[in-house]
Formats: sequence, C-alpha cells, structure tokens
Amino acid sequence: MEQYVIKGGIPLVGEVTIAGAKNAALGILAAAVMTDKECIIENVPNVRDTRVLLQAIGEIGATVRYIDEHTVSICGGTITNVEALCVDDEFIRKIRASYYLLGALLGKYGRSQVALPGGCDIGSRPIDLHVKGFEALGADVVIDKGMVTASAEQLVGKHIYLDTVSVGATINIMLAAVFAEGKTTIENAAKEPHIVDVANFLNSMGANIKGAGTNEIRIRGVKELKGTEYSIIPDQIEAGTFMMAAVATGGNVLIKNVIPKHLEAISSKLSEIGAVVEEYDDSVRVIGNREKRLGATQIKTQPYPGFPTDMQPQMAVTLGLSEGTSVITENIFENRFKYADELTRMGANIKVEGNMAIITGVSQYSGASVVAPDLRAGAALVIAGLAAEGFTVVEDIQYIQRGYECLEEKIQALGGKIEIVETEKDIMKFKLKVG
Repeated sequence: MEQYVIKGGIPLVGEVTIAGAKNAALGILAAAVMTDKECIIENVPNVRDTRVLLQAIGEIGATVRYIDEHTVSICGGTITNVEALCVDDEFIRKIRASYYLLGALLGKYGRSQVALPGGCDIGSRPIDLHVKGFEALGADVVIDKGMVTASAEQLVGKHIYLDTVSVGATINIMLAAVFAEGKTTIENAAKEPHIVDVANFLNSMGANIKGAGTNEIRIRGVKELKGTEYSIIPDQIEAGTFMMAAVATGGNVLIKNVIPKHLEAISSKLSEIGAVVEEYDDSVRVIGNREKRLGATQIKTQPYPGFPTDMQPQMAVTLGLSEGTSVITENIFENRFKYADELTRMGANIKVEGNMAIITGVSQYSGASVVAPDLRAGAALVIAGLAAEGFTVVEDIQYIQRGYECLEEKIQALGGKIEIVETEKDIMKFKLKVG
C-alpha cells in the first residue's frame, strides 16, 4: 500500500496553484448527463473521486472523453442503462457523491437506480432529505438490498423545506427539479460555493434556477437542456489546506487560483491567531511566524459561510502548535475527531469530549507513524508531519488522494520533503536521501 514519508521542520515557501473544486465537480459531472448534447467541462480536478464518478457515468452508456488532464467531454445522449445503474456497484460505492446521479437521471428519464453511496467514515450522513425531496416532487423511492430506486411518471414542482441544511440534498433536489413541471422552491437550502457553481452550470445549459447561494432556491422547470462549456470554481478546501500548511510550518506561500471571498472564514481565524493573510484578486498570501508561537482561539464548524467542517482537522493541527488552549466544536459530523489519537502520537495535547476538542498547544510535534482515517484528517496529518521534528509516515493515503491532486508534488515545489513510498526499503532510501 502507498504511504507518504515526510521529513518535517522545513518552512513551506513559494507559490502553489489550486485545482478545481472536487465537491463542485462531482455535482457538475453528474448534471452533465441531463442533456443529450455534449458538455465540455474545464478545471476538473484529477482526483480519485472524479475519476470514479466519470467511470460510473461511462458504465451507464454516456460518452466520456478526456480532452486533456483537466478538461472532460460528456455526452448523455448515448445512455442505455438507467434502470440498472450500477447494480454491480464496484465503482459507485466508493464515493458518496454517487447519489447525484439519482437526481440527475430521475429528472431526465423519470427513473434511476444507484447503489447506496460510500465515502469517508466521518459520521452519519443519511439520504432521508434526498428521499423527502424526491417524494415531494412526485417520485416513488425504494431502498432495498443496498440499492436506491426512484421513479416517477411526471415530476411536479413543490415547495420543499429541508429540516436541516444539507449540501447533498440541496444539489440532488435541484437536479431533479430542473425538469419538474412548474415551480420548485427549496427552503433552508445550503449556500456553499459549489451549490452556486452547480446551479450556474445548469443555467448555462438552459435551466431556470434563481437564488442559489441564499437559503431559498427557486427552480422553474424546463423541457430540455442544451450542451455547454463551463469551468469549475477553485477548491476552497485545498486552498485552506495549503493556508494551514504555510502557517503550521512557519512558511510564506502565495496560493493562486482562488476566490478569496470563499476563504473568509478561514482567513479570519488565521488572522485572529496571529498569522498574516494578504488577499489579492485571485490569490492569497499566507505567512506564518517562526519567531513567535501563534495564539489560541475558539472554532465552531457551521454551514457556509461559517467555518467549514472540512477544514476542522487542518485547523486543529495548526492550533496544536499555538500557545494556550483552543476549543473546536464540531457541529456538522459526529465522528470527525478520529485523527486526535493519531495526532497525539506526534506529541499533540488534544482531549475530545463529545463534539468538542480541547487543544492545549505544544511547542513541537515529533515525527511518528500515523494512519489517515479519512480525507481531510489525512491531509491534516500530512501538515503535522511537515511541521514535526524528524520523519513521519502517513498510511492509508488513498483517502487523501480522493480529494487532493498531486499533493506531494505541490508540497515538494514549496520545498517540503515528502514522497510516496510502498515499502520499508523505500522509506530507508528517502531517509538517506534527505537526512
């Protein structure tokens, strides 16, 4: 199995370019099958989640073609396998966003079937709100033997109130409602940037969606969609991860191809603890402090525009090196502190009580062998390894590769010492080379 081996203690310095947003890409790639015409999608991140979804889209008969590493052509006019979509769920179970195909194909064909989705084990993420939305539009939904089947003679627009803010349900209902007769209103909708991006993509195909980015999205059904060319927004979580890496290592990094407004919650907290964050039109510069330890703070994860749950583990690593005691309250997922034991192995002082992590800062992490429990926690452990004294080995990096494109190469370009290895012999070679 592939692992990262890292020699820490080196400030990251230089420039890094952020890839397209994974979470936006997954919704947009699924939405592209809703027209029989060709869609050309640019700035697609080349990560495992997008590759798996594109493979599944090809499995149902759509034409999928890579124009280059980050540009994909999709044509849904050749789809042949809607009702039996991924009964052999080898691909689709690997990613949670597989459920977007339910809404996309239900809207287009009036029927769809997808295996219950997978993804990281960070807590309960039921699809009850998705089902509630589909049923409100007039669909029958059956969950049996690990499969979700949705069907409808005709979807009809309705007013749908989401009991809790849900990114996945907001996108999925929006997809299904594009072809529903009349007007659909989604109230208490999620406001994340990638929801706006999916809505903009659909509108570029001829959909009629208003209010994306607010808590009320209004959709007027249309008869058909056309082909389009579209570029995906930058990934705010990858950008935030490099912001944290710069601060934790005491570095100075210019992070390019970002939308600074999407990073405001992250930038605000970093500034609050004493880091320097300089915003430009499409980039941010983040400067850590190697002469003085940063301060403590309080973090509560919230739906956008609050502090993102996907940045909570990376922030915890940074606060673990700050002076004083910080408290992180996780309000989105109940199982998102699984990294705490791994970080403790590196010398961190973290105590988890329910949905709170109490972090007393230490002056230094020490290299250790750790295991990535999920995507964002894995990235956080990489940051810890970069900041630590000595060598760190991070196992189960397949989680990290789900959402970060060429992470090790980007870190290397900033002066970090990191490589992918597979054996103990490879680790020894790395240590001899950099030690």
